[in-house]
Amino acid sequence: MTAEDPTAVFNELMTRIDRPMAVVTTAAGHARAGCLVGFHCQCGMEPPLYAVWLSKANHTYRIGALADTFAVHFLGPDDRELAELFGSVSGDDSDKFERCTWMPGPDGVPLLAGVENRFVGRRTALVDPGSDHVCVVLSPVEASTGAGGALWYDEVADLDAGHAAAERQEPA
Repeated sequence: MTAEDPTAVFNELMTRIDRPMAVVTTAAGHARAGCLVGFHCQCGMEPPLYAVWLSKANHTYRIGALADTFAVHFLGPDDRELAELFGSVSGDDSDKFERCTWMPGPDGVPLLAGVENRFVGRRTALVDPGSDHVCVVLSPVEASTGAGGALWYDEVADLDAGHAAAERQEPA
């Protein structure tokens, strides 16, 4: 399929690609934040690095701009409720962590109970390409694995986001 509008073709292509979902959590001072992310991937082997993209519309973006430590929780098929909480509820309006079970990890970053496939990483870079998302590059400092598969984008595509992409915000 080709078209004169490469953006339209690109957008169509992206709707055909399913990707695993993750919840990214972080803390800065006494503030905690977390959001559902679909844009994330390994971006280095030596040293190992991982990139997560945070929407500029999210509370997590503003807290994350001040944070050094993040946790990436890879959701499994049974984690739909966490996906709904972190993907549909705005941290501007509600403390998501009062609605789930978690424990403090390194530097106070919230670790979601029951999500065994996760890692904690320290920020090595923050890249703002001028779009509606910023990239946070993480170097792992702690990791754990468990059983289970992934919760895929197609399984949560019906969720209403806590913010529209156009609601860009400045860091706190």
